[in-house]
Amino acid sequence: QTYAPKLLLLDISDISCIRDVAKEILNCYGCVDILINNASMKVKGAVQSISLELDKKIMDANYFGPITLTKAILPSMISRRTGQIVLINSIQGKIGIPFRAAYAASKHAAVGFFDCLRAEMEEFDISVSTVNPTFICSYHQPAPGNWEASIWK
Repeated sequence: QTYAPKLLLLDISDISCIRDVAKEILNCYGCVDILINNASMKVKGAVQSISLELDKKIMDANYFGPITLTKAILPSMISRRTGQIVLINSIQGKIGIPFRAAYAASKHAAVGFFDCLRAEMEEFDISVSTVNPTFICSYHQPAPGNWEASIWK
């Protein structure tokens, strides 16, 4: 069956609204065959210059957001015993580099979660993949010393 596309806006760092969006998707389409977690937020700066508040926002967007959405969709996949879950992550989920501590930590956490999920979902014939591309070129150039401008969404 073919479905008309539906646009739903979601701030993946706003954990409180993710379950409602997932419910709306499931109500509209009945199921999700493939879930691609591709949203991300990154920040560049020395550890001592990045606030704990910003560390938490990065963790919400890059770790808690994808796992919250995945957990909301997962019961439907398990009951149907089929589905694919993909995490588009980063090479920084495997290695850390200077001035990217919050970002790398969030990406490491996501890899750990989805690696465990892959093992757990094997019995339900649900495929879980992580893609860790190397560095990408961005045209975003923040102003020097402005950490808020260094957030890439």
